[in-house]
Amino acid sequence: MTEVPTLILGAGAAGLFCAAHAGPGTLVVDHARAPGEKIRISGGGRCNFTNLRTAPDRFLSRNPHFAKSALARYTARDFLALVEAHGIPWHEKTLGQLFCDRSARDIIDMLTGLCTAAGARIELRTEIGEIAHDGHRFRVTLERDGRRREVLARHLVVATGGKSIPKMGATGRAYEIARQFGLAVTETRAGLVPFTFPEGRFAALSGVSLPVAASAGGARFEEALLFTHRGLSGPAMLQCSSYWQEGTPLEIDLLPGTDAAAALARAKAAHGARQLSTWLAAHLPARLAESLAGDLPARRKLAELGRDSLAEVAARLHSWQLLPAGTEGYRTAEVTLGGVDTKGLSSRSMEAKDVPGLFFIGEAVDVTGWLGGYNFQWAWASAHAAAGEIAGRA
Repeated sequence: MTEVPTLILGAGAAGLFCAAHAGPGTLVVDHARAPGEKIRISGGGRCNFTNLRTAPDRFLSRNPHFAKSALARYTARDFLALVEAHGIPWHEKTLGQLFCDRSARDIIDMLTGLCTAAGARIELRTEIGEIAHDGHRFRVTLERDGRRREVLARHLVVATGGKSIPKMGATGRAYEIARQFGLAVTETRAGLVPFTFPEGRFAALSGVSLPVAASAGGARFEEALLFTHRGLSGPAMLQCSSYWQEGTPLEIDLLPGTDAAAALARAKAAHGARQLSTWLAAHLPARLAESLAGDLPARRKLAELGRDSLAEVAARLHSWQLLPAGTEGYRTAEVTLGGVDTKGLSSRSMEAKDVPGLFFIGEAVDVTGWLGGYNFQWAWASAHAAAGEIAGRA
């Protein structure tokens, strides 16, 4: 039997960052072969480690106020200062998104180095078995290489994430632990995930990308859209997926920032003999313009189209309605929406209100950020909040 002050379940972003600040003797366990696997693949391998535009309104939760405390006490600037202190070169891409210049490995190495310096240990390829609490300490059964042992800990931090990307070992274990100790779990679903459409719907457009303004569930995002063999992807679609409800359409403005009606009127006055298809091809990717032509009077000359017809064309371009069949689900989702209900947690420390010593951090909690580094910032902030509480009790 091993006794430690703090046992952290999960060696991902939140778990590692918590271990680096929770105090000496902390033990981190994970069933993965390497720490920080989702960090490794994030941002195309360069890790979009935070976002300078982090604010509470960039996060989804049943309680939109819950994340405010942790985010205010550990900010994107705080994490950036840590990155710079470790000599990790970085760059801002767009919309406040910060990436490593070299590799996501830089962030993983920084975190594991911080854990070592803080006196924390990381055990990998370790399965988590039964968990019990005697009112004072947690008793957790661990199994590694066929050998079982028990660990006693005053503090238990659950940082096992959500259900997204199961091929990397994601499970719903955090929710099982929460329910075991009487905490509610909100409905969960895949977030930041591509949309699917009936087979072949966009096959001819696969690979086409363009800037759009896409709307779903009252949210609007001006970013890129990418057509795929399965359906729609790209930042705009991933963002919308977190707000979309099954059975409702997406609304896509194919010409954001352009008054299509006015532009068509000018084109008619100057080049009335040209066909509408020529105008479409000048404003949209060729394959997309050709695809849309079937639903518009594309072969007619601009001079033949009256004001109402041009207005209708403009409306179609600014409000293209598409009904997805669904999403690709947890298989490719970047995050899990929903999770451990924040009603049962302290927003200051992430500790369970009715189970002293039990903490939930990161993606396991019902706090989900936008695409672009927000979920990493939540991992850092929530982990820092929990670690601060734990270290303060030492």
